[in-house]
Amino acid sequence: MNGRSRLTVPLVIVGLYVLLAAFAPLLAPDDPNTVALARRLLPPQAHHLMGTDALGRDVLSRVMYGTRVSLLVAAAAVVVAGVAGVALGMVAGWRGGWLGAVVMRIVDVVLSVPFFLLAVLVVAVLGPSLVNVVVCLAIVRWPRYARVAYSTTLQTRGRGFVRAATATGASGGWILVRHVLPEVLPVAIVVGTLEFGLMVVYEASLSFLGLGVQPPTASWGSILSDGQQYIATAWWLATFPGLALFVLVLAVNLLGDAARDRLDPAKRATVTRRRLFRRPRTAEATA
Repeated sequence: MNGRSRLTVPLVIVGLYVLLAAFAPLLAPDDPNTVALARRLLPPQAHHLMGTDALGRDVLSRVMYGTRVSLLVAAAAVVVAGVAGVALGMVAGWRGGWLGAVVMRIVDVVLSVPFFLLAVLVVAVLGPSLVNVVVCLAIVRWPRYARVAYSTTLQTRGRGFVRAATATGASGGWILVRHVLPEVLPVAIVVGTLEFGLMVVYEASLSFLGLGVQPPTASWGSILSDGQQYIATAWWLATFPGLALFVLVLAVNLLGDAARDRLDPAKRATVTRRRLFRRPRTAEATA
């Protein structure tokens, strides 16, 4: 698979998920919360392509609406964690001293706490809801952005154009926005792309445990949780939302790998060196 295909294929898959989430009310064959006990646990058939659950709700409709929840929570968590982590990491890297040491020790403390333990604590304090899930995921994952922003800021701070801007009397805030942020942003985008798939898994895990989006709102994790007790008799309840989760996370991870190859400065420098020192092919060698 060439470089263009590595980027195009997962991008198309993620785009289809986004369209499915955006137009779920138009595409869903049924209301995801409509209870009809007369049609409970129906296997996949013409009128219910993914069957029905224990309350007679259409699984296909719930999977479609669950896509909206997963994408919304993952995108919001990535944005909130990314903005907070990049800002703190850049300030800590630029100021250094005790401020940088305190911020990085907080990063170490947060990273040392197991995810589910911290999630339970946050949800126990705030209560389970869509907004609190985003807050929980942002609290857990901002340190990763802070680390890459901190290290990139330290590297950029010693470069010639930053020293020249400092010598001319430019303020620290202006230098951070004008010179440091463009160096940090590509790395942060790569991290955010890779983190997106992880956020989808985390949201599904919290909903599976009852700590995420609450019923009757459809979520992949809650659908999987409802289907676990029927795994031997109603295989479709866990299979289809599990496949939807698997395909989305795989596509996002592939998209993240492609974005890393294109945006990571170290990768770009390696590719540039290979092109510069590549031995030219002569007509005799080609023949």
